Amino acid sequence: MGHPRKALRTTTVGAVSATLIAGSALGLAPTAQAADAVRFVDITGDGGTVLKANVITPAGADGTRRYPLLVLPTSWGLPQVEYLAQAQKLANSGYVVVSYNVRGFWQSGGEIEVAGPPDTADASKVIDWALANTPADEGHIGMAGVSYGAGISLLAAAKDKRIKAVASLSGWADLIDSIYSGRTQHVQAAALLDGASLVTGRQSAEIRQIFDNLYASNLSKEQEMIDWGKKRSAATYVDQLNQNGAAVMLANAWGDTVFAPNQYADFYEKLTGPKRLEFRPGDHATAELTGLFGLPNDVWTDTERWFDHYLKGADNGINREEPVRLKSRSAGGYEGYPDWKSVGATRKKIALSGTTTIHTNVDSGADGGIVFLSSILDQIAQVPPVASIPLLPRRWAAVWQSEKYTTAQQVRGTAKLHTTVTPTKESGTLVAYLYDVGPLGLGKLVSNAPYTFHGQTPGKPFGVDLELFSTAYDVPAGHRLALVVDTVDPLYIEHNPSGAQLTFSSPSNDPSYVSIPLREQ
Repeated sequence: MGHPRKALRTTTVGAVSATLIAGSALGLAPTAQAADAVRFVDITGDGGTVLKANVITPAGADGTRRYPLLVLPTSWGLPQVEYLAQAQKLANSGYVVVSYNVRGFWQSGGEIEVAGPPDTADASKVIDWALANTPADEGHIGMAGVSYGAGISLLAAAKDKRIKAVASLSGWADLIDSIYSGRTQHVQAAALLDGASLVTGRQSAEIRQIFDNLYASNLSKEQEMIDWGKKRSAATYVDQLNQNGAAVMLANAWGDTVFAPNQYADFYEKLTGPKRLEFRPGDHATAELTGLFGLPNDVWTDTERWFDHYLKGADNGINREEPVRLKSRSAGGYEGYPDWKSVGATRKKIALSGTTTIHTNVDSGADGGIVFLSSILDQIAQVPPVASIPLLPRRWAAVWQSEKYTTAQQVRGTAKLHTTVTPTKESGTLVAYLYDVGPLGLGKLVSNAPYTFHGQTPGKPFGVDLELFSTAYDVPAGHRLALVVDTVDPLYIEHNPSGAQLTFSSPSNDPSYVSIPLREQ
């Protein structure tokens, strides 16, 4: 296929970047008698690369006192003013804050490394600079960031023992599980990242080749791409992170179409030090957005509380709260859980009985939405992507429904699909959707996930186990849940040869089902 990044480059990328930059710029408005003025500085990064940065110190800092240090790497495609509003607030409360533009973007030197070794080395160089040039305390250092800055912060904490606390907001722990889950290219997300980097940065030859291989569905380069992603994933270095003992806070949105929540939840379970996991409604980086404008924001409030406790020693109670905090997409406040496995501890299965054959290559009308836009609408107005379940063409969509629920069902966590598929071709893609279906048959999207297979024997059945993207959604009494499976979704690249068919069956010795995680009531 061609390069789908071009279609998004000047639309979604431009709109999101402009909004974030404008929000950050608003942070320049005077807040404080308490923080010193912003200083714009050049910091020499790894290999001599110049990193553009800004520094804010607490007012009155005269070198006789040391303050905790917070280092904030910028998000993908955004300039160094991104965090100014939050940086001023943090400086007001007694932190030295250094925000820097990551290499390859805007005025910083070098090429985009996608959180490769030069990026983690840069983070350590920024810490070195701050300790030498500001009243920062070498024993109390934290890192935080949104999106790209979040991923770099986690990776840096695994590499640099001086980092004692991290707040990773809308980031990734497993890069491949984010943009290639189910062996399926998340093409809209990739195009968004690609387009933003072409507009605001300088791509290395390596990242250009990775994007091109992704778009071309180049299977001969699949393992190379996976290895490239592992090198840039904190999940690969979780043992080092645990050994270093940094306190890690992870926050993400249920509808994040760039870094899906599953990979954060899996990573959280592997952490052994102080940790916290927060999920809220929204899409990529939208939960943090109002905080970049300097407005009240739950994510940034908890981030400051996290650092206050683990860098300042403040007894603010955050360490005594239940460490897993969720907010449903439907309504209500925050829910606390002792760990991730306690979320959706009760499960109900919907049987996927019978044998159903669907044709491929045609979008049935069941879709995961549009990158950014759909989940933002769900966040603001509780209007997720919808589909009329009775009108979905059964030639291209397989549909199973539960009975009507007599009481509300609070879906929490990760729904799991198990089925048997018989293909007519050796490769193929299917996309599973879970819908909340009202009395008139209108389905609201609860969750979805893609699955791609290669090298199967035509006519021979094989088992499929697929985790849908984690979520928190309340299904009203009188509604049903429906599982829909089709083969085309604009969010993903499909691998269905022309004319292929997929047959779903439920053998008596291995029945098909979707397992729904529910909150205990």
